[in-house]
Amino acid sequence: MLRHTDLVFGFAEEGSGKLIAFARVLTDRVYRAFIFDVIVAPAHRGEGLGAALVEHILSHPVLAKVESFQLTCKPDMMPFYGKYGFRRPEQVFMARSSTS
Repeated sequence: MLRHTDLVFGFAEEGSGKLIAFARVLTDRVYRAFIFDVIVAPAHRGEGLGAALVEHILSHPVLAKVESFQLTCKPDMMPFYGKYGFRRPEQVFMARSSTS
């Protein structure tokens, strides 16, 4: 997964170096950037790490001219992402799920 990800962002815990927050972006660097896996360790939620990740992604120089950022999230996370201009799409999106 990481080998084929364009950009990876994270925070490590001071001292231990343990990964405590993570996000990744797949992009063509022109038209679309898809944000995946914005994850913060439960013990570090509420510290602003998720916000810092999203803000860094949206302002990253490689992504500065990307036309559209997209992501998927659970309904309870919509207010968080709404602060950064993400909105429920007006179009219908289709997804395929495989459990093979």
